[in-house]
Amino acid sequence: MSGNHAIPTADNERALWMALGMTSIFLVAEVVAGIVFNSLALLADAAHMFTDVAALAIAVAALRVARRPADAKRTFGYHRFEILAAAFNAVLLFGVAVYILYEAYGRFNAPADVQPVGMLVVAVLGLLVNLVSMRLLRSGKDSSLNVKGAYLEVWADMLGSVGVIVAAIVIRFSGWVWVDTVVAVGIGLWVLPRTWVLLKESVNILLEGAPEGVDVEKVGQTIGALPGVTGVHDLHVWVLTSGKNALTAHVVHADGADGVALIEQIKQRMADEYRVFHTTLQLERVACEHSDDGCNFVDKRSPPIVLPTNSALLATP
Repeated sequence: MSGNHAIPTADNERALWMALGMTSIFLVAEVVAGIVFNSLALLADAAHMFTDVAALAIAVAALRVARRPADAKRTFGYHRFEILAAAFNAVLLFGVAVYILYEAYGRFNAPADVQPVGMLVVAVLGLLVNLVSMRLLRSGKDSSLNVKGAYLEVWADMLGSVGVIVAAIVIRFSGWVWVDTVVAVGIGLWVLPRTWVLLKESVNILLEGAPEGVDVEKVGQTIGALPGVTGVHDLHVWVLTSGKNALTAHVVHADGADGVALIEQIKQRMADEYRVFHTTLQLERVACEHSDDGCNFVDKRSPPIVLPTNSALLATP
C-alpha cells in the first residue's frame, strides 16, 4: 500500500516547461504593449503575467528538487520544497495585488489616455496563451499543490485578459478611459482571495497540520474500534506534501492480541478510509505516561513493540 503517491511526474514537468516558455515570451510583448499603448490594465495584466512566469519557474524548480532522494539529514526527502514554492507564489501574488491597487489610485487622480485597439489585440493574444497553459496544467493540479498554485496563477491571469478585452471595447466605443483603471482594480482585488486560499493551504502543511477533510478525532475512534485495541494516544496525522499523508500513534492492545495482524488491520483502514499510506505505530500493553515532551515512561514489565508499517519510510517517504 505504500506506493508513490503524489510524486512529481514527467508529464507535470513537461507541461510546466511548455507553459513557462509561452508565458515568458508573451510577458515581454505585453509589457512593451502596455507602455506603448499607455494602458494600466494591460500593465496590471502584465504584472500578473510576471507572477505566472515566476510561479511556473518556481514550480519547475520545485519538481526537480523534490526528486532528490532522502538522505541522512532529510529523511523524508525534499518533497516539501513544493510547498515552500507554493507559499512563495502566494506572497508574490499578494505583492502584485497591492502594487496594482496603488497604481490604480494614482490613475484615478490623474487619468491617462489609452489606445484601446492595441490593448484589445494584445489581450486577445494573452487570453489564447492563458487558455493553452491552463489546458497543459489542468491534469496535474489535483495531485500537487505546487502545480495547483501555477494553474491558479494562469487561471486568474486568463480572467485578467478577459477584463482587458472588455475595457478595450468599452473605451473604443465610449471613450471612458477610467474603465481601464476600474479593470485594473478588479484584477487586483480578484487576486487577493486566491492568494489567501493558497497561502492558507501551504502554511497548514508547513505547520504539519492535518490533511484537508481528515478529522483526527475520528481517526482515533476508527483505530480504537478495532478488535484487540484498548486505547490510542500520541496520535499525529499530518501532510508531508501534496497527497502524501502520514500518521504516527501509540496503540494499546489487549493481552493475547496478534500485534502483526493488528498493525496490518490499522494500515488497511487508514489507507482505505483516510488515504494515509505512511503509518508508524507503537504497540503497548500498558499506556505510557505523557508529558509535554511526549511519551516518556513505559511499564518495564511490558516493553512496547515498535513496528513501522512502512519499512522504507526513512528512505523513501
